[in-house]
Amino acid sequence: MKNLKVLLIILLLALGVSGCTPRVEVMAPEKPITINLNVKIDHEVRVRVEKDLEDLFDEESDLF
Repeated sequence: MKNLKVLLIILLLALGVSGCTPRVEVMAPEKPITINLNVKIDHEVRVRVEKDLEDLFDEESDLF
């Protein structure tokens, strides 16, 4: 009889603990994700600066 009470208490505790598990939901966003990149503009500026530096070093080769 005592074993039955202990088993019943353990069963009730297990059910109570299992009811408290967190729930995770994964949902798709309603709006599409947009990513704006300005890579081309940065690249053009870098190329222009590098070209200007090369021209400067060619004109004044005694700098270094």
